[in-house]
Amino acid sequence: MLRFCVVLCLTTLLLAQDASKPAPNNSTAPVYTADGRLVFPANYREWIYLTTGMDMDYNPDIAMAGHSMFDNVFVNPEAYKAFVATGTWPDKTMLVLEGRMAANKGSINKSGHYQTGDVMMQSVHIKDESRFPGKWAFFGFDGGKPSKQIPKEAVCYSCHEQHGAVDTTFVQFYPTLLEIAKKKGTLAPGYMKEETATAVEGSEKK
Repeated sequence: MLRFCVVLCLTTLLLAQDASKPAPNNSTAPVYTADGRLVFPANYREWIYLTTGMDMDYNPDIAMAGHSMFDNVFVNPEAYKAFVATGTWPDKTMLVLEGRMAANKGSINKSGHYQTGDVMMQSVHIKDESRFPGKWAFFGFDGGKPSKQIPKEAVCYSCHEQHGAVDTTFVQFYPTLLEIAKKKGTLAPGYMKEETATAVEGSEKK
């Protein structure tokens, strides 16, 4: 009986200690510091992978100085589910852009490129309607430290607003989501106009 009481007390104590521990934070909602900096989502690689581009740049005058880079895009799962259902992004969407150095010589590789462990850049495109006047904001990160918002005057804002396929985002480069947006009828008029002009230009060259 004494042994049973001891085991029961120990079990009760352990359960009480576990209950006092904070539950693991599985939420992918954005987190900000007291001074408004965005905390980088460290577990973004557990999110939904959307696409990878290589050496993409919207400014033809910018050179990579002989380096090649892969751009990997991830989105928080809640936002992805909402997009699949509606064809557009909900509030609190976070798109993470990860740039990794490309290499062509290593192990058994004889041609083409592969991604290395060198992360060259990380940025977040976030939709937070209660915090940002234009709903969307950009953040660039240095070593994963909390970051201030990139100023609204930066060219990335106007570029996305003018050319983004859905809700100022470049869904035109996310092949699985582009088809959803087409079916849901959520493609931006500006993007559709550009696509029509491109198609006409292409047919005239044939």
